[in-house]
This record gives sequence, C-alpha cells and structure tokens, in this order.
Amino acid sequence: MRDLSPLEARVVAVLVEKQATVPDTYPLSLNALVAGCNQKTAREPVMNVVESLLLTALDDLKAISLVFESSGGRVTRYEHNLGRMLAVPSQAVALLATLMLRGPLTAAELRLHSERLHRFADISSVEAFLEELADRYPPKVMKLPRAPGAREQRWMHLLCGEPDPALLVPAPAAAPSASAVASVDLDELAVLRAEHRQLSAEVAALRALVTRIAGELGVAIDPEAAG
Repeated sequence: MRDLSPLEARVVAVLVEKQATVPDTYPLSLNALVAGCNQKTAREPVMNVVESLLLTALDDLKAISLVFESSGGRVTRYEHNLGRMLAVPSQAVALLATLMLRGPLTAAELRLHSERLHRFADISSVEAFLEELADRYPPKVMKLPRAPGAREQRWMHLLCGEPDPALLVPAPAAAPSASAVASVDLDELAVLRAEHRQLSAEVAALRALVTRIAGELGVAIDPEAAG
C-alpha cells in the first residue's frame, strides 16, 4: 500500500473510530465524514476540510481499495477496509486509528485513548501489538526517541511515510546548572565534615579506653606514643 496523505489517513481513522463508537450510523455519509474529520476534540492536528477535498481523498482511497462506497439508499456512504488491506487484527487497527487521529502517543496513552475502539487488558498487551506492527515489512509504526522531560517513549504510525527528522533526534542530556553543581559540592563537604567529627570522637574514645586499661594494669604509657 502506498503512503497516505494526512487527509487520507484522517478519513480512514475517522471511519474506524465511528464504526466502533456510532455503529448505528456506520457506514458514514459524506456529511458525517466531514464532521468527523473536522472534529475539534481528540484530533491532532485539528483540520478544516472542505467537502471537495474530502471527495478527492475518497476517490483516491477507493482506487487503492482502502475505502469502499456502500450501495443502496438515497445517501452515499463510506466504509474502511484497513484491517483487510494490512492483514492485521482489530486490535492493531484500533491502535493505528488512534495514532492517526491523535499523533504520537505512549503505550499508556494509547491504551487510554483507544478504549472505545478496543479495550486492552494492560499496557503490555498494547506494546505487544505495537511491536508486531513495528516488525512488519515495511513497518507500520515506530518508537520515537524519548522527548525532553518525558518518562516514556512515544509511538507513531508510518502509514504516511517516514516521520519528520526532528522527531528522531534524541533529547540531549541536560547539563547540570552551576547552582546544582555548587549544591552537590556543599553536600559532599558537609558529609566529609560529619565523617571527620565521627572519626575524631572514636579516636578519643579509644585513647580513653587504652589509658584506663593501662592504669588498671599498672603499665606506663608514653604520652608521645599515645598522641
């Protein structure tokens, strides 16, 4: 399958989403598809698609059998064929659609946002399907380098081709600030001083013990050797 345009990916993802969330109105009419593509929530990026552009995208998707036009009825309706075209299970279709709708996400975010399309038991099951999609040839998803300040790596779909090179640059390691270095130095100095005080106290206690024992035994101690 060729790379999709951002609009084509949005169309397919909306059809997958609405198939699960509003099955009574699926396949979708053109008006419903326009509304789904231009939806302001749960979309990244937000689009403002006009009907003429959407019809062109639908024609191109029909040409590669990724979208079908339903026959019968007064209103033309459209349905996706993503799972059969990619030969992937419904779980993978749910993850791909969520990534196409919302942009790069972590596995935990994917589990949360794809719940209405498929309910995954845990994050590890999400990661298992992502790894399977990433191992395909050509790969359908990839894991991005960790973003600055992020604890987890995000995943993105590759149905529109290779990602922006800026997304593939690992986050540089943050250099410690001067104040942080000074704080570390002060902390180390405080630890050393505490250790010195503890050692001095132990030495003094040992000297007192030796002096007492020597006195009990009647042994004379050389003051210079004791010091």
